[in-house]
Amino acid sequence: MAKQDEKQGKSKKAEGNGKAPSAPAPTPRLLERYMTVARQKLMQEFQLTNVHQAPTLEKIVLNVGMGEAPKNAKLLDAAVAELAAITGQRPVITRAKKAISNFSLRAGMAIGTSVTLRRARMWEFLDRFVSLSIPRIRDFRGLPSKSFDGRGNYTVGIKEQMVFPEVDYDRIEKIHGMDITFVTSADRDDIAKALLRELGMPFQGDVPVII
Repeated sequence: MAKQDEKQGKSKKAEGNGKAPSAPAPTPRLLERYMTVARQKLMQEFQLTNVHQAPTLEKIVLNVGMGEAPKNAKLLDAAVAELAAITGQRPVITRAKKAISNFSLRAGMAIGTSVTLRRARMWEFLDRFVSLSIPRIRDFRGLPSKSFDGRGNYTVGIKEQMVFPEVDYDRIEKIHGMDITFVTSADRDDIAKALLRELGMPFQGDVPVII
């Protein structure tokens, strides 16, 4: 009997010391807008009958090319740290696939860094990019509409990493740009553009969508 009471006591103690179940993470704001507003608009605009036909954002790829990385590894380290701060995800190092003698480049040499965002981090990054970073671009007059690849994907070039508020200006080793590619499930550029527009991307000549 004593042993049974002892076991029950240990069981209750273990339950008392157990961590409370964590609350589920809130749905990203832009994902919620897509599910409640944008998706229905796109289905009506393109006469889609099945919700699974509606285009969506699949991933966002940020790529920083550092031509001087082979000569100055400190610049690449700084770019990796900045990209990690911007995205909240650890970047990977991109390496040369083949040697190019004119650029003193050997196969396997580090030449840049990149990050691929999916799911919640993808939506959260897009929200910050649209709401915080784009308004910080100097002389901004809208994103170019001709940067689609013909398969529903869009790439925009950023000239300075300082447009991202996560970057500490005082710690910048060198000003550099980056390419950001938005990969969608659409197979046509017009559908992909409509999707990105509904998510707040301000294209040249368009009336901004309030999100």
